[in-house]
Amino acid sequence: MIKIKLPDGTILEFEPGVTVKDIASRIAKSLEKNAVGAFFNGELIDVHTPITTDGEIKIITAKDDESLEILRHSAAHVLAKAVKRAFGEDNVKLGIGPATQEGFYYDFDLSEAISEEDLEKIEKEMQKIIENKEPFVREEVTREKAQELFKDDPYKLELLADIPEGEKITIYWLGNDFYDLCRGPHVEHAGMIKAFKLLSVAGAYWRGDSKNKMLQRIYGTAFWKKKELEEYLHRLEEAKKRDHRILGKQLDLFSIYEEAGPGLVFWHPNGAILRQEIENWVEEEHRKRGYQRIYTPHIMKADLWKTSGHYNFYRENMFFVPVVEHDEEERLGNEEVPLTCEEIERANWYAVKPMNCPGHILIYKSKVRSYRDLPVRFFEFGTVYRYEKSGSLHGLLRVRGFTQDDGHIFCRPDQLKEEIQGVLDYVMEMLNTFNLDYVINIGTKPDKYIGSDEAWEHATQALIDALKERGFEYNIVEGDGAFYGPKMDIAVLDAIGRKWDGPTIQVDFNLPERFDLTYVDKDGQKKRPVMVHRAIMGSIERFIGLLIEHYAGLFPVWLAPVQVVIIPVSDKYLEYADEVYERLKKAGVRVQLDDESAKVGYKIRKAETMKIPYMLVVGEKEQQSGTVSVRSKKEGDLGAMDVDAFVSKILKEIKEKSN
Repeated sequence: MIKIKLPDGTILEFEPGVTVKDIASRIAKSLEKNAVGAFFNGELIDVHTPITTDGEIKIITAKDDESLEILRHSAAHVLAKAVKRAFGEDNVKLGIGPATQEGFYYDFDLSEAISEEDLEKIEKEMQKIIENKEPFVREEVTREKAQELFKDDPYKLELLADIPEGEKITIYWLGNDFYDLCRGPHVEHAGMIKAFKLLSVAGAYWRGDSKNKMLQRIYGTAFWKKKELEEYLHRLEEAKKRDHRILGKQLDLFSIYEEAGPGLVFWHPNGAILRQEIENWVEEEHRKRGYQRIYTPHIMKADLWKTSGHYNFYRENMFFVPVVEHDEEERLGNEEVPLTCEEIERANWYAVKPMNCPGHILIYKSKVRSYRDLPVRFFEFGTVYRYEKSGSLHGLLRVRGFTQDDGHIFCRPDQLKEEIQGVLDYVMEMLNTFNLDYVINIGTKPDKYIGSDEAWEHATQALIDALKERGFEYNIVEGDGAFYGPKMDIAVLDAIGRKWDGPTIQVDFNLPERFDLTYVDKDGQKKRPVMVHRAIMGSIERFIGLLIEHYAGLFPVWLAPVQVVIIPVSDKYLEYADEVYERLKKAGVRVQLDDESAKVGYKIRKAETMKIPYMLVVGEKEQQSGTVSVRSKKEGDLGAMDVDAFVSKILKEIKEKSN
């Protein structure tokens, strides 16, 4: 007999080979009916996988979030079978088809291009499979049988070769005429897929490597209920309207030029104003909180990154350059005399910084620190560079060069909790300023890490204690810490509920050890400080991308690149319009005068397209009364208003940072 432990601690005994269905039946008939899978000893399995050893089980129903992975993985197999039916069994080679956080996809190799119009045809084939309730059946096979089954499918053979000797090899049948190399799990039959939608087609290199063949990837999503699918599709439509790449072009905020390099952002004047306003606020808030502004170089010797551990743990994401000492007259700028192998071998290797931490550490080490000096809080707008595969780059959200509002706190161990809470207070101030919701996650020790287990435990507990004392809810994400310490990540929620990477707080006992950081304690002995890595917004680029989508391009007045546009109804009122323009400009308002010889309606539509918060229309009536006709992008027509009254109104909004 084997022993199965339930979540409430109850232990049940079964014959080896028992399934999730059997266990659910013992607990309750309703659970047997609703079970779609289970976690057994932490591994996700389906309801018919035989269990042969003792272990802990958590049975999953459609009410559990984890059930969506099973549903969507199953939908991916239905998609694969439907594509084979639609384009011909022998014309399609299958790549991979996993579930994702938002849905699923499958990669296909076929000579015929799949178009957006083909998705409806494929959906109809999927619907036939679903209506027939074709069953998913798991089968363990030998390596030899698997090689025979997939002898005509090079991608499956490659995946098969990656499975270690001795590990189980499983295939899943869908009906009696389709099978796929797969660990599972899947639902019992295709009829359980009640609500699905194919979304788009894109190119994807096999296994994400640009050296491999480009396959065709079909994206889709699936939910247990049609209402949930409809809500998701509505959010997608909202997301399209808010796409920061489209709005960035429409509002003339930024560009990324292939000739300059992928993932490198160029800020246009409008975008520079937006960024400067955010940075001014960040600068002021840091000063209030006792931070000292510093600057560090963009490039530093590779040996420094070996000391920090980045060279060993982060090397594949770093840019390295050789710096060769040579006779300036003979070699500098001489393209006809390339560097020799010998020169490259004796070059001093430098790294373009992917992080700011080592630079801050060196400044801390620049003089002897007393316990009275601590905490020391350094801050910089540090521009860093990290290698990302070109296929993963995405507007402002995933780039190769970006700026962090990066800070590091060096403190005594007894100050640690208070410093973490101080950063938390700052984070909450930031979230409130931009009207953002959040979710807090604690990332614990990853598989590859530096430092002692004791230091990791101490650092992790400090983060948890700081949250508990402030009454914050949080989730533990096992293995998600940085290689040098645990981290608190605050995921930011935008206006339509999407999660974005945001603030982070990381406790580090290890880099102070590696760099031999010390302070002189009150007993005259040298002690080791604790280091807190923290960023309030994280990447400024990504944060602005978030704000563009959160506000759908209609920024609060204090952030708007152009806060007011003055629109004269005809050229006769240009002189008065210019007078109003000068009064607003003198008050510090970012204002434009639209003196184009065009109809008022056209000018208004142009201002609305640029999402300018206020339009001041002036004509004969306004000129005679010394007023302006105010139109708000958010509130509509506000009627006539004295110029000074409008100036007071908008300056109040700017000062209060109204959303």
